Amino acid sequence: MSSATYSLVNNETGEKIDLPAVKGTLGPVGLDVGKVYDKLGAFTYDPGFTSTCSTQSAITFIDGDEGILLYRGYPVAQLAEHCNFIEVAYLILNGELPNKTEFADFDASIRKHTMINESLKNLFSGFNYDAHPMAMLTGVVGSLSAFYHDTTNNKDPRHREIFAHRMIAKIPTIAAAAYKRYFGQPFMYPQNNLDYCSNLLHMMFAVPAEPYVVNPVAAKALDILFILHADHEQNASTSTVRMAGSTGTNPYAAIASGIAALWGPSHGGANEAVLKMLEEIGDVKKVQGFMDKVKDKNSGVRLMGFGHRVYKNFDPRATIIREQCHKVLKALNVSDPQLELAMKLEEIALSDDYFKQRKLYPNVDFYSGIIYKALGIPVNMFTPMFAVARTVGWVAHWIEMISDPGMRIARPRQVYTGAATRDVSAMAKR
Repeated sequence: MSSATYSLVNNETGEKIDLPAVKGTLGPVGLDVGKVYDKLGAFTYDPGFTSTCSTQSAITFIDGDEGILLYRGYPVAQLAEHCNFIEVAYLILNGELPNKTEFADFDASIRKHTMINESLKNLFSGFNYDAHPMAMLTGVVGSLSAFYHDTTNNKDPRHREIFAHRMIAKIPTIAAAAYKRYFGQPFMYPQNNLDYCSNLLHMMFAVPAEPYVVNPVAAKALDILFILHADHEQNASTSTVRMAGSTGTNPYAAIASGIAALWGPSHGGANEAVLKMLEEIGDVKKVQGFMDKVKDKNSGVRLMGFGHRVYKNFDPRATIIREQCHKVLKALNVSDPQLELAMKLEEIALSDDYFKQRKLYPNVDFYSGIIYKALGIPVNMFTPMFAVARTVGWVAHWIEMISDPGMRIARPRQVYTGAATRDVSAMAKR
């Protein structure tokens, strides 16, 4: 707590309340409004919680104006350059980067837990053949609550650690199984001799009838994407995990709630929307006309994958993934009309004063969709891939919240706008 205070005054009664300032390591202070209702008889009103701090957290820091993203204090660009996804996962969970021994132990534990219970195959077969993979992820992850009764005591630190390792290890296997179910192919078991991202690609694209060798360029690109998507502070899905988790529910159920929230097109489905936009444009010759419509406020045409709600200047993740995107397209020698369209959109947006003045630069969703498509990952698997990466952040936030002795069940309030108090009339008089 900072010693600084801010004040609110009830203009009708003149009553004053001091709001203690909660000061963090970086960024603006938060004002403690916990006593506002008691003292002033009023709630704070903030639709969408855009100016409300729901918690204190030591995991991720974002400065949207300056384009800064830090995991545990480390700039995400440095982590993407010097670390792999498992190192970053350890950092997000534990607060520090691992040394060689810590990394070896953590990596071994994740590999150990990659398999899922055989009976889960029956659960996958219960989904219709054309079910969206995110629907399968939501259901199957929630069902994990039924398998680990002996290690889901939320108050036991060792149980929390086991849950974290299991969840991070199993989510790629579940995502790959959803892919196989959708395409009617046999499930592939994890190969624990492969690294995290190579294992996921192998489970998705290998078949029993022939050998499959993972392209290291593809694995590296996926690893960087996962680092960039590992956490993003109190976003909608993370807040959902925290809210569900605050009830003391089974942790797998809390993660399932986050997956459901991520599915929304305004959240994890944004990169899917980029590819749909490219499909609607159809031809590179139509790109300029499309961009002209974007600039016309009356056209109703939206440019997907550009700009960001949090980053008002530029998305620091986009700078990293843009370079990786061009490397992937060059290394894989991919020939795809939609990718040509995407590059033309990028060219116009980075050179046109209209977009530069409004800081509508390509964001991470724009480039991630292009990379996924170049790797042969279908559009309906884009959000599941996001979920695999973000599971690390969800688990870390759940642990941080559930370990806090001051944790309280989440219970937002409202401004009621319904009918005033009235009496019930007998049926004959209605």
